[in-house]
Amino acid sequence: MLRDRRSEREALDQLVEAVRVGEGRALVLRGEPGVGKTALLEYLVRQASDCRMAYATGIQSEMELAFAGLHQLCTPMLDLLDRLPSPQGDALSTVFGLSGGDPPDRFLVGLAVLGLLAEAAGERPLICVVDDAQWLDRASAQALAFAARRLVAESVGVVFAARDGEVAELAGLAQLVVDGLPDAEARELLRSTLRGPLDERVRDRIVAETRGNPLALLELPHGLTPAQLAGGVVVSGTGTLAGQIEENYRRRLAALPAETQRLVLVAAAEPLGDPVLLWRAATQLSISAESAAPAACAGLLEIGSRVRFHHPLVRSAIYRAAAPEERRIAHRALADVTDPEADFDRRAWHAAQATAGPDENVAADLEHSAGRAQARGGLAAAAAYLERAAELTADPDRRVQRALAAARATHLAGAPDAALKLLSLAEACPLTKLQRARVDLQRAQIAFTLNRGREAPPLLLQAAKQLEQLDVELAGQTYLDTLLAAMFAGALAGGVSVQEAAHAARAASPTTRTSRAPDLLLEGLALRFNDGYTSAAPTLKQALRAFRNNDLSPQEGLRWLWHACITAAHLWDYDTWELLATRFVHTARDAGALTMLPLALSQRIGVHVLLGQLTDATSLREELNSITDATGHPPPPIAILLLAAWQGHEPEARQLIETTTTEVLQRGEGDGLVKAQWAAALLDNSLCHYEDALTAAQQAADQPPVLGVAPWAALAELVEAATRCGTPERATHAFRQLADVTRASGTDWALGIQARSRALLSCGRDAERAYCEAIDRLGRTRVRGELARAKLVYGEWLRREGRRLDAREQLRAAHETFTAIGATAFAQRTATELRATGESPRKRTVETSTELTPQEAQIAGLVREGLSNPEIGARLFISPRTVEWHLGRIFSKLDITSRKQLSR
Repeated sequence: MLRDRRSEREALDQLVEAVRVGEGRALVLRGEPGVGKTALLEYLVRQASDCRMAYATGIQSEMELAFAGLHQLCTPMLDLLDRLPSPQGDALSTVFGLSGGDPPDRFLVGLAVLGLLAEAAGERPLICVVDDAQWLDRASAQALAFAARRLVAESVGVVFAARDGEVAELAGLAQLVVDGLPDAEARELLRSTLRGPLDERVRDRIVAETRGNPLALLELPHGLTPAQLAGGVVVSGTGTLAGQIEENYRRRLAALPAETQRLVLVAAAEPLGDPVLLWRAATQLSISAESAAPAACAGLLEIGSRVRFHHPLVRSAIYRAAAPEERRIAHRALADVTDPEADFDRRAWHAAQATAGPDENVAADLEHSAGRAQARGGLAAAAAYLERAAELTADPDRRVQRALAAARATHLAGAPDAALKLLSLAEACPLTKLQRARVDLQRAQIAFTLNRGREAPPLLLQAAKQLEQLDVELAGQTYLDTLLAAMFAGALAGGVSVQEAAHAARAASPTTRTSRAPDLLLEGLALRFNDGYTSAAPTLKQALRAFRNNDLSPQEGLRWLWHACITAAHLWDYDTWELLATRFVHTARDAGALTMLPLALSQRIGVHVLLGQLTDATSLREELNSITDATGHPPPPIAILLLAAWQGHEPEARQLIETTTTEVLQRGEGDGLVKAQWAAALLDNSLCHYEDALTAAQQAADQPPVLGVAPWAALAELVEAATRCGTPERATHAFRQLADVTRASGTDWALGIQARSRALLSCGRDAERAYCEAIDRLGRTRVRGELARAKLVYGEWLRREGRRLDAREQLRAAHETFTAIGATAFAQRTATELRATGESPRKRTVETSTELTPQEAQIAGLVREGLSNPEIGARLFISPRTVEWHLGRIFSKLDITSRKQLSR
């Protein structure tokens, strides 16, 4: 069958050769069942006989068991776990049940797999072979695909074999389509399998209908009589080719003794291929050992050191052909002989499949297995256990509880549509008021996932109101979620404004104030949107002081630090913002919470931009891109928008603003829309496009307060643009709004921005006093960019006043700062002003890394921070060997030979 697979064999040969010389490769063999993918994998194994091999096979009945496939592949390498960074080693230990711990993030598991494969390839190249990948459990498929996409300088090859279009997780990997044999080779193969005469018309009909599929050519003729083969009429099969092959297997099984059929069914229901377990179950059913021989003679099943079916289609055909009662009998026998201590979860699953009606004992075991699966990060498996547990539960109250738990786990596992169906299962039972509220809450949370902003706020508000008299703590959390969703949606929300959500939250909040940071934050936000910023500021400041005390657990930190960072930015408190953003990044990294890390990095990038550390912000943006590429989720817009606007590279920034605007409008995120408008105003002011800046800033200022950045952040841009456009009345109105906020904040950053804006609206000595106050206040902060902007506008004013020497002093200082931090457009604007005073700006020699790619520049920066190769790999989602490979290229480009030289 392989002699005519020249192109496929060449592709596999090239993969093996690349792996031998240290290049990581991944490949997916795609094709219909029986087309020869497994034979090609066997060829690969023979060609790579000098390499270390690792194997895994997807098994249909194990698709709900999280990490089952990954465990198959990694078991021979587990002695290398202690070589991985501790978060990665702990993640694999947890998902494989080797140790306890919180469920690890699925992307951290993928990174750990990448590291483990790289370590296993340390002594000799490693080839991983994964057959029937369409039947891998989802968690394994995600982790293996994650690692496969990041193979660069590792001597690792990963080859998957999967049916056409059935594994979404493998999208993006190199694909090799395996088609049927050409007609000539198909005819030859067909002749080689038949001993009797074969009519040419029958032969051509079989070749055409099988499309050259080798397995079909070998198997389908066995279902035809000698008369049909010799010249009779061949009746066309119906359904898919796989269905026709399965039907042939079912016919062959039906011709075997009844006892053999029962044995083969038990083997089909047992996923491990364990002959000891199979014979124990057979004994339980009074099936003799002699019953195996007819199955072997029929080419269906072999029982040796492992139980092996002739083809995976044999297993699925036999299992589906059995009557429900026959399947239950087989599963019952397997449950009875499975050790509850060694394999509790599989025993519980077999028992569940053996049960026809409600059974509380079985349902309780499934619920216990769900808890174990969730502790290992197997949310999909937990959901499957809980769903079946709900189906087997007679008591309506418990049935609802388990259905709700199943819906919650399914939602967290990334299947919101399936979660909605499980909510329908709960709603089929009589619901208490609390249960109805929980169902509504879950539906609202799913809506927030599916369409962030448009539908979620009214649904969350309804659930929160229902919970007020039923579960006070959960009601409070739900009100905060409502407020969050309304802030996210902003002007694009459908039905519930931020003010409405805040009013409802305050009306329901307890009268007794607590000192817990989250409770103070909720109280402060409710005040902010009910009574205004000035009234809320003291409570929000108290909340920030509570957050600074660092008495949050890692789980609480992941939930609340994002909100705390946003609040610090709103209060113009950059010290607290920097402290909490740094803590947020460390917490997310230590926990391996890659779904939260982009939010943390976004906040830290925002602090870097504020402090004029654009190079550091760019480095973190590369890390942010690595994570969002890995997870497939769009990055939070604030960080990349403001960084691009401050850097002032107009084409890139414009494209980013336009793309973000389109995306957030589609998602219904008023929050992102305001950020895009603010960034556009900032960019246009730096480019002296004041009319455009005024339009963008006014659009942002007209929006209601939303998450991340309130429109007040655009008011300073509006004041500058309006004064430059000769519309002082618009500037004055914006300044009044800005002054209310800056006075309530009281920080030098806030009051410095207020003074700068007041100066733009003033004349004569009033203007000069305001400019000097702005420079003095901002000079006491680390907000370098805004200080430079104050000196820029002061210098522009001085030049217009005819004080060229004084203007040069301010403009020179501003130009040096803008050039040093990399604010290109502001630097050019300042240089133009300097030239207008009669002075040419000094050309500053800036050390650049133009020879390095962005990733190489980031790696160089992390080396200078003192990070090791494993630590850098963990940050960037690449293996330590890939880091080492990049360092070799960096050393070559910079003509250095050591990390010490790079640090210097």
